[in-house]
Amino acid sequence: MIVSITKRYGKMAYSARELLARIIKCEAGGEGEIGMKAVATVVMNRVHAAEGEYQRVNQGDLRKVIFQPGQFDCVRSVLGGVANPQTIWASPPEQIHYDIADWALAGNKLYNIGSTLWYMNPFDPQCPPYFPYNETGIYNSRIRKHCFFDPTDLYKDT
Repeated sequence: MIVSITKRYGKMAYSARELLARIIKCEAGGEGEIGMKAVATVVMNRVHAAEGEYQRVNQGDLRKVIFQPGQFDCVRSVLGGVANPQTIWASPPEQIHYDIADWALAGNKLYNIGSTLWYMNPFDPQCPPYFPYNETGIYNSRIRKHCFFDPTDLYKDT
């Protein structure tokens, strides 16, 4: 399937595979293969969420997950009032990003990221105990610079 994405300079059409490869590269390109697989697992967990905000808002649609407002800095052309130089449009994926996208689209998950729905870079050696800060996610693990969080019971009511 193809999705049209309006960009400052016109429209571009990307397949779901291409979008996933681009989000993997932009969000975790410097995190190594395990870090990229962890991010891909989180994205696909949001696609397959059976309850809560991600199920209600995105209804199992990868494109809706990637473009849900406020979720991924890589799909925002402006951050903090300044043009964002690091977007999914700025740098095409390489073969490893397509390979990881294919791996995730085939239903694979990184074992320790099983039900994780969030990740973030705290720019700090410590991961916070909860994220988002409404305590719908609880700390699971850290892979390189990213902290990963599993849903708490509060999540299903979002």
